[in-house]
Amino acid sequence: MAEGVKHDYHLVNPSPWPLVGSVAATVMAIGAVVWMKGALGLEKGNSIVFWAGLAGVLYTMFGWWRDVVKESRQGDHTPVVSIGLRYGMVLFIASEVMFFVAWFWMFFEMALFNEFRTLSAIEEVRTAWATWPPHGVHTVPAWELPLVNTLTLLLSGTTVTWAHHALQVGDRKGAKIALALTIALGVLFTAVQAYEYYHIFSHDYFYSEEAANATLYGSTFIMATGFHGFHVLVGTLFLIVCLLRLMAGHFTPQKHFGFEAAAWYWHFVDVVWLFLFAFIYVIFGGAAH
Repeated sequence: MAEGVKHDYHLVNPSPWPLVGSVAATVMAIGAVVWMKGALGLEKGNSIVFWAGLAGVLYTMFGWWRDVVKESRQGDHTPVVSIGLRYGMVLFIASEVMFFVAWFWMFFEMALFNEFRTLSAIEEVRTAWATWPPHGVHTVPAWELPLVNTLTLLLSGTTVTWAHHALQVGDRKGAKIALALTIALGVLFTAVQAYEYYHIFSHDYFYSEEAANATLYGSTFIMATGFHGFHVLVGTLFLIVCLLRLMAGHFTPQKHFGFEAAAWYWHFVDVVWLFLFAFIYVIFGGAAH
């Protein structure tokens, strides 16, 4: 804690990151519009503005989190501040849960109530929603690559728990080994999902001229599983930073919230995937048409 401070709270020093991050995020959003639609006198497909904004966002993330790590090392993260950090992480994960609820809701709404759309007076609508998944859609076999990824994430949940326990009892070597294994499993998951997506797109699994709503199935599937894959990628980067900090001697058995937050996030990713696998791949995935 800073010298002369008589309270348990941490008053953050003036920081440029909120402003820099806001500007960078705005530039990235405008760049995305330019890239997809064209604007600002630039042609559609021009991505330079987007990448410039993304570079600014990544720079902000690196600089801001570096300052938070420095604050932790300087003793500014008192017990009261640590409680606030934990509440913040819990609320962040809760917001992510609701994010995935939206994708599940979309998928369930189409899977559970498709028969009601067959009551439409429009023949094309009745035909399109006669079956779920839509006729002509080739679904992804649940017991092949998705099962491999399920086992991969379940194993990674075990190794990250091992790393946490090892750190708590002062076994830094064991913590490093377990954390490295977790990262390797995260990379494996991403590689398997990338191969699965390549297979889906190269064989036109979700495209069918026979059903008008075939692309709706593909859109909800890709949004749900794709955003989860993005979260796995973010979680893997989170764990890599924790491993680097662990190797630098930052964590102690008594003080390692940075790693705890990463472990919580990773368990959240694991649980979401179990729901995705159970409902989107197995229960509502349906048989191939």
